[in-house]
Amino acid sequence: MNVNLDFKPRKIYRNLSYEALREHEINNNEGEVTTLGAYTVDTGKFTGRSPKDKFFTPTKDLWIGPVNQEVPLSTWDTLKQRALTHYEGKDIYVSDCYAGAVDNDNRLQVRVISEIAWQSHFCKNMFIRPEENELDDFSPEFTIINACKISADDYKDLGLNSPVFVIFNLEEKMAIIGGTWYGGEMKKGIFSVMHYLLPQKGVLSMHCSANMDSEGHTALFFGLSGTGKTTLSTDPKRQLIGDDEHGWDDEGVFNFEGGCYAKTISLNPEYEPDIYAAIRPNALLENVVLNDDKSVNFDDSSKTKNTRVSYPIEHIDNRVRPISRGNHPEVVIYLCCDAFGVVPPISRLNREQAMEYFIAGYTAKVAGTELGINEPKPDFSPCFGGPFLTLHPRRYADLLGKKLDQHGSRVYLVNTGWVGGPYGIGERISLPLTRKIIDAILDGSIENKGYFTDQSFGLEIPNAIAGVPNEIIHPELAWDNVQHYREEAAKLAKLFKENHDKY
Repeated sequence: MNVNLDFKPRKIYRNLSYEALREHEINNNEGEVTTLGAYTVDTGKFTGRSPKDKFFTPTKDLWIGPVNQEVPLSTWDTLKQRALTHYEGKDIYVSDCYAGAVDNDNRLQVRVISEIAWQSHFCKNMFIRPEENELDDFSPEFTIINACKISADDYKDLGLNSPVFVIFNLEEKMAIIGGTWYGGEMKKGIFSVMHYLLPQKGVLSMHCSANMDSEGHTALFFGLSGTGKTTLSTDPKRQLIGDDEHGWDDEGVFNFEGGCYAKTISLNPEYEPDIYAAIRPNALLENVVLNDDKSVNFDDSSKTKNTRVSYPIEHIDNRVRPISRGNHPEVVIYLCCDAFGVVPPISRLNREQAMEYFIAGYTAKVAGTELGINEPKPDFSPCFGGPFLTLHPRRYADLLGKKLDQHGSRVYLVNTGWVGGPYGIGERISLPLTRKIIDAILDGSIENKGYFTDQSFGLEIPNAIAGVPNEIIHPELAWDNVQHYREEAAKLAKLFKENHDKY
């Protein structure tokens, strides 16, 4: 098992088993074993991604703007040399894996180099694990060097924003991470690479979850963090294809990943039994708080609200097998968490609206989620994945439009946020009610009672859904003052238009 490197490590631990990784994690004092059997680690100062520290060397067709920043090759050369020098004479962990569940040109062979066992464990969970016979001839098409223990103190001279850097050289097919231990940087780094490569082949790369029923009827769930994408796609009545990253090619939908990365804050086994059951040996918890007996306090957000667990997709019994692939989706669902309490909990979108809301990628941040946010704040992330796009959003939207036209997929907008008023006044829609809405979409019964057109957004709203109160379906009925509702809805509709005009 030859591993060609540009430095000389002391020892290489390549593609260790879960058992061996656990032994290394314990011996290195990297975390603790919980009563659920899962290992837990702290990711240090950074408990989420650092989007303002993501950079690329000059690259053809790269979308330069609010997400992707360009740095000269000289900065890349400096940081790469520092990373390689840092690794001289050290023990390293090498993870060889795939991004893409299809055995064709749409699959990317990935190598991740780190010096921390749990980061190798994270990669083993989140990427697709090659068979033993595939590792002998494994030749990486993209490499990540995770040098999290070094930082760029001279960042101003290098043209960076802070000592943290996540820098890509797509020509050299390599990325380097420094200054942050957060595991999600590796996962989303490869996602950004797939977003660059696949659309140029006519394959739509998507930040969405996907599932399929026993007859092969497939659904996609788009949504930003906190909208319920992972929770709602993990459905005991349907088989999971994947919870976060997918491609849509000429054959159907396929998962990029070999695992799931779920939020665990306030995790309730009654409402999210599949995710809770997946937290067992081989799963890796991040930044959770333990009780004295090593049990997990899922309600404690003192370290971060972004507590997470990664686990191999095999921990979900009700999954598509043997390959995480589904048919062309019949249903596409956009999820938003509207903290203003005005977006209808369910509406059907025509083609023009489907394009508009895809480009918008709307949700809302609420007080307490970020420093300085004291009232609901609209958040628009193009294609429901702005931080990971490497081409202009219109490239993805145009591809989506072609797919919808070709396969006749129905598109719906589902608000998992507030009704009866904004955050602090109204109430958030309960998960059981949202599940009833999703069930009605998936089984087609949402079409039974017909639709009417909403005055504020011009959206088609179903007249009724079995088991869902009318004041939930028709949001203005839940407000004390209908005129006040319409005024607030008009304000948000105006923001949608202003955002749409940017693209």
